[in-house]
Amino acid sequence: MSNQSFGPMSRRSFLATSAAGATLTMLHPFSAHASEGQAHLRIMETTDLHVHVFPYDYYSDRPVDTVGLARTAAHIGDIRAEATNSVLLDNGDFLQGNPMGDYIAYERGMREGDTHPIIAAMNTLGFDASTLGNHEFNYGLDFLMKSLAGAGFPIISANVVKEAGGTPTGDTTLVRPYVILDRTVTDGAGAEHPIRIGIIGFVPPQIMQWDARHLVGNVTARDIVETARAWVPQIKEEGADIIIALSHSGIGAADHTEGMENASIPLGTVDGLDAVLTGHSHLVFPGPAYAETPGVDNDNATIHGKPAVMAGFWGSHLGLIDLMLERDGNAWRVLTHSVETRPISRRNEDRSITALVESDPEVLASVQTDHDETLAYIRRAVGKTAAPLHSYFALVADDPSVQIVSQAQKWYVAQMLEGTEYAGLPILSAAAPFKAGGRGGPEYFTDVPVGDVAIKNVADLYLYPNTVRAVKVTGAEVRDWLERSAGMFNQIEPGKADQVLLNPDFPSYNFDVIDGVTYQIDLSQPSKFTSKGEALNPDANRIVNLMYDGQPVTDDMEFVIATNNYRASGGGSFPGAKGDTIILEAPDTNRDVIVRYIVEQGTIDPKADANWSFAPLPGTSVLFDTGPAATAYADSVPGVTIEPAGDGPDGFARFRIGL
Repeated sequence: MSNQSFGPMSRRSFLATSAAGATLTMLHPFSAHASEGQAHLRIMETTDLHVHVFPYDYYSDRPVDTVGLARTAAHIGDIRAEATNSVLLDNGDFLQGNPMGDYIAYERGMREGDTHPIIAAMNTLGFDASTLGNHEFNYGLDFLMKSLAGAGFPIISANVVKEAGGTPTGDTTLVRPYVILDRTVTDGAGAEHPIRIGIIGFVPPQIMQWDARHLVGNVTARDIVETARAWVPQIKEEGADIIIALSHSGIGAADHTEGMENASIPLGTVDGLDAVLTGHSHLVFPGPAYAETPGVDNDNATIHGKPAVMAGFWGSHLGLIDLMLERDGNAWRVLTHSVETRPISRRNEDRSITALVESDPEVLASVQTDHDETLAYIRRAVGKTAAPLHSYFALVADDPSVQIVSQAQKWYVAQMLEGTEYAGLPILSAAAPFKAGGRGGPEYFTDVPVGDVAIKNVADLYLYPNTVRAVKVTGAEVRDWLERSAGMFNQIEPGKADQVLLNPDFPSYNFDVIDGVTYQIDLSQPSKFTSKGEALNPDANRIVNLMYDGQPVTDDMEFVIATNNYRASGGGSFPGAKGDTIILEAPDTNRDVIVRYIVEQGTIDPKADANWSFAPLPGTSVLFDTGPAATAYADSVPGVTIEPAGDGPDGFARFRIGL
C-alpha cells in the first residue's frame, strides 16, 4: 500500500492486517463487490463531538456509555479493517460543549505548543479533514486559531469571510474554503488508481448573531447555498473526481431562503456535489424523523438524490456512506451507494443503557491528562450561592432552584436579542423543577447548600442537555401557559381540611413557573387542561391577578419567554409553545448558560421572590409529600405557611399548607 493510500490506519490494525497475509477479498470483504476498474469508498462521519472524548458526564461526575469519541473510535477501527479505501471526516462543533472545553478556554488557555484535547484525539485517529461548526467561535477568534494550529488535518469553511470579494470565490476566508485530497484507491482487481476528493465546508451564518461580540467587525458569513454554487465548479475545475459537502447545517426546510440556518436540503440541489454530510441538529439521518421530509428520501438516505448522513452528537454514532465508484477514463463516477449509522450504545426497554463498543485506549491516553485536570476543575467552585438551592418545595411555592435557572435564561436571552427587532419586548423566563421527588423517591431533590457552587452541581439544577429557545407570545398565551402548569394541582374544596394537593399523574418537568410576572393560582377552580395538555374545562380560570410591572396583563400584550428547545417546540403541549412562535434558537445548552451566569456573577443570590402563590381560601388546608430533609427549610419558604404533618408513604415526609 502506497503512502497515499486510504486511509490512516492505526499501528495495531495495520500489523494485524499484514500478519494475516490474506488476499484483498478475504481481508476486506466489503471490497469484494467491486470489479476491475471499480472501487468502494467508505466515507466515515463524526459530527457535533463537543469535546466529548471520554465516555464521561462531567456535569454529574460519572462515567456514561452514551458519549465519547473514544467509543466511536471502535467503529472507525472496524471499518478501516474491513475496507480497502476509507476517509474519516468531522462535521464541526468539536471545540466547545462540555466542561473540558470550558476548562481549556477559560482556565488553562492555549499555551505555546499546546494541542487542544479534542484535536489531540482527532490526530490520534487520523482524521482526513474537518469543517468549522458554529460552536467553534464561542471562545473568540484568537482561541480558535490557536486551537486549529495543532490539527494534523485540514480544517475548512467556505462561508466565513475575513474580506469579502464580489463573489464567494473572490473572498478571503478565515480558513481555507475547501481541500482536495490526493489519494490512491485499490479497485476490485487489486490495482491502484489515483483519486482526487474535494471536501468543502459550511457553517450556519447565524454565527454572526450568536457570537456577535467575537465576530462583528472581524468576519462576515455568507449564505450556505450561494457559497456552494460559487465554489463547487472551481473545485471541479481543479480536478476533483468527487466532491463531498461537510454541511454543519441541519436538514430543515426544503425551499432555499437567504441566510437559512438548516440548509442541507437546498444544498443538495447544487450540481457537482456527490455526497452531503450533515450535522448541527444533533439528530440521526437516516431516521424516522425524516420519513416525510420534502426533498429527502429517508429509505435510500438521499437529499435530492445525493447520499447523505447525520451521525447524532457527542460521538453517539458514526455515520457511514459507502460509494461504489467506477473508473471513467481518467475520472471517477458514483454508481451506487449505501448509508448507515453505527451507534455506540443501545437504550433498553427498561431505559437502561447497554454499551455496544469499548473505548479505544490510544484515544483515551491522548487526552488522559486533560481529563484528569477537567475532573479537578468540575469539583472545585466556579462561584458561590448566598441562598441554599433546594427543590423540596418547588411544587408548592416559588423556589430557589427554579429561580436560578430562570435568572440565567433571562440574562442570556437578553444578550442574544440585543440589536434585533425583539430587543424592546419584555423578557420573561419559564423553568420547571426536574428533581422533585415523585417516582424518583424521597431523596430525589436538588440540595446545594449556601457557599461554593461547583460545575457538577449544575447537573442537580438542570438534568437535561436542552438548548435555550425564546418564543414570542401574547398576554393571553402567557395566561394559558400558566393554566397548563396549574394542572399540577387537584381541585380543592373551600373550607375543607387536609385535602391532597398534587396530581400524581402530572410530571414535575411540566410545572413551569414563569418569572417576570406575578400571579396567584385559585385551587377552587377546575383545571383548564388535562395532565397531557388537552382542553378539559375551556372556561376555567385558575390563574388570577396576573400582573406585569404592577399592571394587569392584557390578552394583546406581547412578551418574549426564555425557555428550552423541548418546551418551545411543543413538548408538554403548552399554549404559545407549539413550535411556531420561536424567535431564537440559541446554540448553547441551558446547563452551559447556568455555568456562565454563575461565573459572571461570582456570587448568586437566587432567593425565591414569591412571584406566585395560591389564592387565599379561608378555612382550607392541603397536604403534600416531599423529602424528609425539607424540614430544615420549611420555616423559610416565602409566600406560604408550611408545617409538618407526619410521615408520608415510602420514606417521604408529609407537610400541610393553610390556604
